[in-house]
Amino acid sequence: MGEALTNIKTKAKKIKRDIFILVEAIQHPKTPLYVKMLAMIVAAYAFSPIDLIPDFIPILGYLDDIILVPLGIIFVLKLIPKEVLQECRENAEKSEKVKKKNWIAGTIIILLWVGIFLWTVSFFINKRF
Repeated sequence: MGEALTNIKTKAKKIKRDIFILVEAIQHPKTPLYVKMLAMIVAAYAFSPIDLIPDFIPILGYLDDIILVPLGIIFVLKLIPKEVLQECRENAEKSEKVKKKNWIAGTIIILLWVGIFLWTVSFFINKRF
């Protein structure tokens, strides 16, 4: 069971990385226009909270996330010229390292929002009573 969970996590990380490769390919000047359009559709669908089959439907709700998104990513990655794909992979990997460093900044921003929220709540509680 533990090995299966590890395998699923590994595949999920790969899919996430591949989505960012698509985003890099969209911005690359040597990516053909039709590939950019397909990549935009797949990336938008992957990031979109709206699915073809709503997630609240048991089992079926997650099938599009498990099947459609990876198939779309694989299809578009095969259409990207090899040299562009390699460059996009390198750029995505560099930006992934940058994202890891942004955890500190993200934590500070979240703490600021929590502080503002708590201050607002306490303000309204004190006003009413």
